[in-house]
Amino acid sequence: MATKAQLDALAQFGTATIHEALGQIGNLPSAIKPLDPKVKLCGPAYTVKAKAMMNINFHRAYAYAKPGDVIVADCSGGYEAGYWGDLLTAGAMKQGIIGLAIDGCIRDADEIEALGFPVFSRGLCIKGTGKDPEGSLNEPITIGDTTIYPGDIVIGDRDGVMIVPKDRIDEAIEKSRAREAKEAATRARLNAGETSLQIYEWDKKFGY
Repeated sequence: MATKAQLDALAQFGTATIHEALGQIGNLPSAIKPLDPKVKLCGPAYTVKAKAMMNINFHRAYAYAKPGDVIVADCSGGYEAGYWGDLLTAGAMKQGIIGLAIDGCIRDADEIEALGFPVFSRGLCIKGTGKDPEGSLNEPITIGDTTIYPGDIVIGDRDGVMIVPKDRIDEAIEKSRAREAKEAATRARLNAGETSLQIYEWDKKFGY
């Protein structure tokens, strides 16, 4: 289980930085974006697989997850439904859930944004859902090219959502710090007047 110190350290970095630092892994589909572009998210995953157009597993998830968890959900490709709304948000917040990343749509956007609950989704959809419990809770799921295991760390910001494997947290922190230091040095050289072609010697490599 990730420690508070590890989560605090990871939360300092953007999703793109962590993604690059770990070798371009862990990104969820680019369509999954924050409802409020100002929110950020960092916490362990409680994974959900829901049958398309069904949301009972979201009600189960927030009831069973631990305070501090992030619900991460695969909706089996059924994007045209609002799986999550203001009442689920209220219940989840009361139980200490800190956010949602869903490969599907949500609704009640104004109310959720007013509550300040971080939600990352494919978009908004007013269509309701049924209550078939087919699926799974707290078992591995795959969204896009990324498999998410319970306890992996979910990082979200305006750029999107990144998953850090739970056994690579310290590596992600160390390599993200190194990447930011390297980029700071590059930025200083750019500000001094060099071009990126000169800094990376691409002018020599590609002959321009």
